Amino acid sequence: MLRVWKKLLSFIMNNLQAKIEGENIMENAPYSQIQKGTFLIATPEIEGEFFFRGVVLICEHNANGSFGLLINKNLELELPEEIININQLENPHISLRAGGPIQTNQMMLLHDSSQVEYQTLKITDEVFLGGDLQFLQEILTNQNGSFVHLCFGYTGWSGGQLEREFLDGHWFLHPASNQHVFHTPPEKLWQTLLREMGGKYATLSMIPEDLTLN
Repeated sequence: MLRVWKKLLSFIMNNLQAKIEGENIMENAPYSQIQKGTFLIATPEIEGEFFFRGVVLICEHNANGSFGLLINKNLELELPEEIININQLENPHISLRAGGPIQTNQMMLLHDSSQVEYQTLKITDEVFLGGDLQFLQEILTNQNGSFVHLCFGYTGWSGGQLEREFLDGHWFLHPASNQHVFHTPPEKLWQTLLREMGGKYATLSMIPEDLTLN
């Protein structure tokens, strides 16, 4: 069974790469398709602690480089009371995410609140990045508060690096949405996005996470 899955994966990936080359994506698409508010979906061939079946939300992309946050990797971490006082935590919509392998001690707020637009960067509709500690404390103590991911670390690429990775077949692209950022269970996000893309992508979503178990 393992051999069958590997042959299927190789066949699908080769066909997808041929389709990319046939549509002249190398000439026209990198800057028009990879943009702020795009999901990068790791192909099944990507391995490693952070990016295996990872979904990255692109927060900025230009000729100088790209910056994004992994949003489907839960993180278990005890935070100092000056950041989160468990005794005062009333908002049930707070979650911790491993945002990427760079500066993992740095925390960034990804949320759906437009109350502090002057402090935040709009990524896509109802998805914002940023906010100060006072903003965070107000959200934490509100039972009906915003959905918030506390992201530790981030992902980054130098100018042209992400485009090369995309053209080499390491990533699929999908428009980001509030629904998928905050409401789709992180452990199901990778498969859900591929199924929405349909066709060969939907087939990839059915490949077992551990091929040795089949």
